[in-house]
This record gives sequence, C-alpha cells and structure tokens, in this order.
Amino acid sequence: MNTLPAVVSRIPLGRWAVLVCLSITSHAVCAAAPGERGPQDTIAERVRACTACHGKEGRATSEGYYPRIAGKPAGYLYNQLQNFRDGRRRNATMTYLVANLPDAYLREIAEYFAAEHPPYAPPPVADATQPVLERGRQLAISGDAAKNIPACAACHGNALTGVIPAIPGLLGLPRDYLKSQFGAWLIGARHAAAPDCMAEVARRLGAKDLSAVIAYLAAQPVPASATPAASAAGKPPLECGSFAPQKSAP
Repeated sequence: MNTLPAVVSRIPLGRWAVLVCLSITSHAVCAAAPGERGPQDTIAERVRACTACHGKEGRATSEGYYPRIAGKPAGYLYNQLQNFRDGRRRNATMTYLVANLPDAYLREIAEYFAAEHPPYAPPPVADATQPVLERGRQLAISGDAAKNIPACAACHGNALTGVIPAIPGLLGLPRDYLKSQFGAWLIGARHAAAPDCMAEVARRLGAKDLSAVIAYLAAQPVPASATPAASAAGKPPLECGSFAPQKSAP
C-alpha cells in the first residue's frame, strides 16, 4: 500500500514538494546532480509537482488537456484545490497531491499561481464551421433567453477573462479540457459548492450548443493584457455557491 499521503502530513511543508516530485516525476527533474545544491525551500520549488502537468509557471502545455492555472483568480484556484482534496472534483493525481495539505498551504499555492502571468500561446485553428462558431459566440456573449441559457460573459466577465475573487477566465483553455469539464458536470463527476450553477448551465445546454460554445471559446486568442475583472458588472443570472472563496476548514 502506498502510504505517502499519511507520511506527508507529518513532515515540514518545505520538504513536501521534494517527496511528491520524486514520487511522480523523474529524478532527472527533481534530484540534484553530484556537486550541485539540492532543491531550495521556496514556494516556486514546492509547486514543481504542479508544473510537471500544468506547464512552466502554470501556463499549460501543448498536450491539449491540462488547463492553464497561471493568472487565474486566487479564490478560484483555492476552491478547486479544496474540491479535489474534499472529493467534489475527481482526479486521482490531484487528489493524491493535496489529500493531506491544510487550507493555509492550499491558499499559498493558489496565490502563487494567481500572481503568475506568462504569455498565452496562440489558439489552435478552429475545426468548426462558421455557423457553429457564430452560435458559440452568441451563447458566450449573449446567451439564449428562449432556452433560459445565461451568457458565459454574465458570470465570467465581459472579456471572458474571469472575475476576482473566484470566477475563472474561459479563454486560453484547451478544447479537450473544456469538453471534459462540461461532461463531468453532466454526469455528476464534478461538483462545486451548492448551489452548483455550472452543473445547471451544463444541463440546460444541449449537445449541439455545448459543442458550439466549446469550439468558440477554444478558438479565441487571449489579449496580451488579459486579467480577471476587478468586480462583476451586475448581478449574476444564477445563484452560485462558488462565486466566493470557500471558507477554511475549522
């Protein structure tokens, strides 16, 4: 039986990343060569286990699945780390990494990546037709009142770059990641704090509209100066339990 999570809870936080790094990445990445200094006790060194999948500085990679976490609102990142730890989101690697980490450490990780702002890679060429992309644009910017579908921009900001403190941006995310997350909401594999507004939105969108909005979002370039909005432009169209960072565990 692998007992690393139990062990991690009893060691200094500064050594946690070294153990995790050695457990999920290669010695070539983590271990110092003879005569070199070993890993330093900094937050940048501790989160190397995160960047092994999410890319340097959390900017994502070209693999098409792992999302960018750099520059996301700290409250959003903190919520997701809690969700993985507490079982509201399911990913074996993420759960393994955070299973025994306290709220204060999760918040430190979230604040580190929120402060990173590396440039975005250009979006891939869209493989959807122009009518499909136009339908996706309509849903993202204006919604569909006839189907009671709110616009993505109503919550995620007019520029779709997120809203402080806890609403993520939707641009610069891989299409495969967007598809997997909508699918997770639909089958109940991903949850947020109640009321779970994104699960409700996913249910209201049919298969064609889901494909359209995903194709549109994945094809949009991200402005060089893109940052989360300081505040929401108006009242959210749905009640949503994840609009604010979740409270620390007692």
